[in-house]
Amino acid sequence: MYVFGVIIEAPYEQALARVKEALGAEKLGLVSEVNVSGILKAKLGEDIGAYCILGACAPALASRVIAAQPAAGALLPCNVVVRALNEASTAVDFMDPVTVLGLAGVPEVDAIAAEARAVLERVRDRLAS
Repeated sequence: MYVFGVIIEAPYEQALARVKEALGAEKLGLVSEVNVSGILKAKLGEDIGAYCILGACAPALASRVIAAQPAAGALLPCNVVVRALNEASTAVDFMDPVTVLGLAGVPEVDAIAAEARAVLERVRDRLAS
């Protein structure tokens, strides 16, 4: 599977703030924030509900990936999707770095991906508690 996640019993805006806080607690920086729902509403007139993609990055891990396989930078950062399920529940889906970085086919990158997954699992676990 290419994602793993958690459902938070909180409204979207509150959950989004919690996700950002949990990422920061694991020393992950946000390099991008894409308001997908806003883009689709503006460009296509579609209302899909609150939906955001956060680009999370652990600079030390990203540096090691790029050093081991420069083209693997195309597989970075780790995306985290935050999407409203209803007014009281929000889903958080984490890109599985093991699956995605496995596309590079480099054992050293695979090991780094496992480290990144462990970090994201700690974020997930923090959100679940």
